[in-house]
Amino acid sequence: MTDKVAFTMKLKPNVINEYKRRHDEIWPELVALLHENGISDYSIFLDEQSLTLFAVQKVSANTISSNEKLRANEIMQRWWKYMADLMEANDDQSPVTHPLKLVFHMD
Repeated sequence: MTDKVAFTMKLKPNVINEYKRRHDEIWPELVALLHENGISDYSIFLDEQSLTLFAVQKVSANTISSNEKLRANEIMQRWWKYMADLMEANDDQSPVTHPLKLVFHMD
């Protein structure tokens, strides 16, 4: 069983092209790690006026239980560090995220 999870993040000014470039060159080991932890069909959209990123991903039923393992993974922590100069980040360099509540869905 899979669910969709959506959340927002925020870019810093004048970094859109660099953010896109880094994601165009996403590390294969990061993609593998996400898949291994039940995350697939991951898209990130940008509102250029507000610099708000909107992310949506499919997550498997066991993803919630593996979330802490994923956060502690060295690959994920390196990616956060790599991206922290481009976006709002927490003290551990993870992106500041705001979960979104599903209010409508249509197949």
